[in-house]
Amino acid sequence: MTAKVSKIRQMAEDIVAREGGYVNDPDDPGGATKYGVTIHTMRRLGLDLTGDGKVTPADVKRLTQAQAVDIFLKHYFTGPRIAELPQALHETVFDMYVNAGGNAVKILQRMLLQMGEKVSVDGAIGPQTIAAAERAHRKASDHIVDAYGIARRNYYFGIADRRPASRKYARTRSGGKGGWIRRAEEFISPRYHMTQAQFNARVASWG
Repeated sequence: MTAKVSKIRQMAEDIVAREGGYVNDPDDPGGATKYGVTIHTMRRLGLDLTGDGKVTPADVKRLTQAQAVDIFLKHYFTGPRIAELPQALHETVFDMYVNAGGNAVKILQRMLLQMGEKVSVDGAIGPQTIAAAERAHRKASDHIVDAYGIARRNYYFGIADRRPASRKYARTRSGGKGGWIRRAEEFISPRYHMTQAQFNARVASWG
């Protein structure tokens, strides 16, 4: 295994560890999920692990970490062409694609527009997006990853603004940063992390 392939696999393994085990939260549109792989993804891929001719939560429960890693590498990194973006963006866009699908790419494309690049916001990585990302990275190699991470954080806040049932993913019961915000900030330099006061001000309208 080459060093590059090993690093990409490690990214996938880190995502699996970050996502955790089986959950089936009624407030989560993803439905039954294990290691970040949703029942919708398993149905799309035809992963009938119980062999009963249908994909149900029982199949999700049977998913192994190794299977989840392989799914992410094939369908969430190589397939969407994240591998063709500047290497600095691989980990954060990959992680976000697992979490939000094509919206991860739309976040990138909107950011590229703000950076003066001409690109369509269609959620698909093609030659236009790849070239724009390369140019943007050359212009702003020292902060493009932070910029994407901040855009991720804003995306999560936006969902919670619109959907009260999702606020528990952005803010803990005790008022701290929820899993969504902490996850985004894993890919943002510490100097751009929100202080508790800044976070409190941002979510004050939620009540």
